[in-house]
Amino acid sequence: MILRLWQRFKQPIDPWLLLFTLLVFLVSSVLLYSASNQDWARVSDKLTFMGISLALMWCVANIRQQVLMRLALPGYVIGVLLLLAVEFFGVTSHGATRWLDIGVTRIQPSELLRIALPLMLAWYFHHFEAHVNWRHYVVAAIIIVIPVGLILKQPDLGTALLITSGGFYALFFAGLSWRLIGMMTLAVGGLAYVVTHWDLCINILHEYQCRRISTMLDPTSDPLGAGYHIIQGTIAIGSGGLLGKGWLAGTQTHLDFIPERTTDFIFAVFGEEFGLVGNVLLLLLYLCVIGRGLMISYNASTVFGRLLAGSIALNFFTYAFVNMGMVSGILPVVGVPLPLISYGGTSMVSILVGFGLLMSIQRDRKLMKA
Repeated sequence: MILRLWQRFKQPIDPWLLLFTLLVFLVSSVLLYSASNQDWARVSDKLTFMGISLALMWCVANIRQQVLMRLALPGYVIGVLLLLAVEFFGVTSHGATRWLDIGVTRIQPSELLRIALPLMLAWYFHHFEAHVNWRHYVVAAIIIVIPVGLILKQPDLGTALLITSGGFYALFFAGLSWRLIGMMTLAVGGLAYVVTHWDLCINILHEYQCRRISTMLDPTSDPLGAGYHIIQGTIAIGSGGLLGKGWLAGTQTHLDFIPERTTDFIFAVFGEEFGLVGNVLLLLLYLCVIGRGLMISYNASTVFGRLLAGSIALNFFTYAFVNMGMVSGILPVVGVPLPLISYGGTSMVSILVGFGLLMSIQRDRKLMKA
């Protein structure tokens, strides 16, 4: 009986991706215990979220690609409709309207689009696999712009950037020309110039978003206000030195200098306690996750699988890069958690569902080879 259950469990599971994920979870549990001032309740909550997320990952890994393709369009449409519902009936908190109250709980529909948008784009390009031209890229851009525009209105710049990046990766794997990529790079460079100048930035972004960018460029301009997070994060990382101060021994952490130390700024806690060596090892572990995702993409048996797996793997990279960048002061603070390590369940669920999709793609390849 136990043997049959084990055979049933491991059938859709990619062992390498599961191993790397569990190692990240181990780091997360150890780090959260320190960051929360040895609060077992938070660690217990995190472990509960891990269990739920892993169960969802396994369920998604059992879904065949053909079924995923059929779910792509309805999932995208439902996601957009929920974003429209947020616009009219959403719950406002801290100046942002991002949630829907469904009675038993609140949901954040933008999280659904992190999975639904790559699914939709992968299905779309798979459908036109034999004859993709510039018109298809225009339609794909519209598919991306609709949800991103609604999310920007909430406003939620961090999630909008993550969803945009996921869409761009799908376009890239679909064969977007380097000429267009070069033009987009120039456009992003021009936008970066605009947003780093207050008088220009205020015309296209919200005031608080412009203030975040201004503070990133010079945190000392408001050291006890908007710049406090960046200053304390960089102090903590720098004070860790080569080997760190040791687990549970971070002074910036345990004297409450680091804000949001269990969520958005948990990387500062890690840098202080485990130093440069620990940071490099964490980066290598993340690279293993990303590399495994890209390998699954490379070996995928369909265009749908290749685009979806590549988008999910590189979007995970974007999560990590944006969080580490904002904590170390090279990017504005946009409220993006450190993937699989920060406290909280919503982000973990969306990431593990994405890993389930990777495993489904890998499983279908094995079945076709068999």
